[in-house]
Amino acid sequence: MIAQIEGLPAGTLGFRAHGQVTAADYENVIVPDVEAAFALNRKLRLLYVTAADFTGFDPGAMWDDAKMGARHFSGWDRVALVTDVPWLRGTATAFSFAIPAEFGLFETAELDKAMDWIKQP
Repeated sequence: MIAQIEGLPAGTLGFRAHGQVTAADYENVIVPDVEAAFALNRKLRLLYVTAADFTGFDPGAMWDDAKMGARHFSGWDRVALVTDVPWLRGTATAFSFAIPAEFGLFETAELDKAMDWIKQP
């Protein structure tokens, strides 16, 4: 399940992943929000947080994520990932060179730091 993170500045989207994230989560929450935000902004910032109950992504969710990233490849300004999940941290570190934005990786205890970082001008 995906929940929106409220209270972020204009041009910044935030999502918190709970349990198993599915393609339906992407199609019903993330994709519509991202598309609406890109209709209003040339560049976006993204804060993505995995909750303590996060268990992973279904293959369809990973595919939807890749498609969305490719569709807006040059539209990301800054991306922050907040997670303590070892495999996700490792994957993000290994592929950070391919993220077309300034990328920040934070531990769950650093959520406030990530929020401050994503809001910096």
